[in-house]
Amino acid sequence: MQQIRQLTKADYGDIFALSQFAFQYELSEAALAKKEEEANRHAIWGWMVDEQLAAKMHIVPLSCYIHEREFAMGGISSVATWPEHRRKGLVKDLLYHGLEQMKKNGQTLSFLHPFSVPFYRKFGWELTFTEKHYSIPIEKLRGSWNPAGYVRRIHRDIPLLHKIYSSYAKKFSGTLIRDEKWWEQRVLKDDQHIAVAYNEKNHAEGYVIYRVKNNTFSVSEIAYTSINGWKLLLQFITNHDSMVEKIDMVAPESDHLSLLVDEPRFEQRIIPYFMARIVDVLTFLKKYPFENKLSDDNLVLHVEDSFFQQNSGTYQLDREGNIERIHVNQTDAKVGVHCTIQMLTSMFLGYKRPFELYQVGLVKGDERSVSELEQMIPNQQPFFADFF
Repeated sequence: MQQIRQLTKADYGDIFALSQFAFQYELSEAALAKKEEEANRHAIWGWMVDEQLAAKMHIVPLSCYIHEREFAMGGISSVATWPEHRRKGLVKDLLYHGLEQMKKNGQTLSFLHPFSVPFYRKFGWELTFTEKHYSIPIEKLRGSWNPAGYVRRIHRDIPLLHKIYSSYAKKFSGTLIRDEKWWEQRVLKDDQHIAVAYNEKNHAEGYVIYRVKNNTFSVSEIAYTSINGWKLLLQFITNHDSMVEKIDMVAPESDHLSLLVDEPRFEQRIIPYFMARIVDVLTFLKKYPFENKLSDDNLVLHVEDSFFQQNSGTYQLDREGNIERIHVNQTDAKVGVHCTIQMLTSMFLGYKRPFELYQVGLVKGDERSVSELEQMIPNQQPFFADFF
């Protein structure tokens, strides 16, 4: 007997046995207890063969900011199959089932961290998030900053950190909306230092979470609400020059640190990170915060979703912001923007602009329609600071 069913706490032994085998790690009793506590918030789906777990997939119910608006998102994680059941399409079935469940639950987006980008592209996910990785000799982190205020190391203060993070996160597209449990389980789970930047009026303007080990200042996370707060944190990091040789830090691809330092010639690498896909095109478009009104009567989007065919079709946006799914004849199909679900996701999350994709042939259609779409999508960099 074969079936997909939702797993429960009674299945945790099988779930984590497969995870440890597939991802090649071992959990202590304490670590297993933490994993089980995190899993309590997941919807875990298993592909069962003769009542035995053959493959599994976790869906983490989350939310993210898209141009400051909250969108429900399903995070795909811990996808694994026992070797004797691989290459039989089990993961494909789980992903399709997961999309159905996410659509039913109003999760119009889905994110995942891929083991292979080409593998998940086949199912509609697209690379949408990159990171800039810095490795900076500490003597090169110098600049004429002159910030006003001070920095203090603090003990864990989730409300304070969350307030700063939320303000910072809204500057980007796709950033996670965290709750207290997420802070406890995912962000502040390890033994790290926390420092907060305060301005002259004693208002917190930024924080850095970090470790100092093996002559390296490793930044786990940095967030700030003002340039002054950012400069205060940079100055704080340089104050470690007697004990560290370099700084390792991850930042958004659009980060402008090199403009603030005197000597910007240090290692800066752009690393592909998370993938995303739109789960429910019509619902997503209806909620999306378009930046401008149409200059013409309407804009037509022809979307192809080869894996989740429910999304394939033509969507029309009018000047009042109304969106509907329409039927078109062969003549009308020549008008508008043509794209796959992957490229639609890339454009609407801000990873690539419509004209960029149009110029390399990944988006097709008439140039006027592409130009209209270019004007309507807010220009905001995607950034995802978390992991699952």
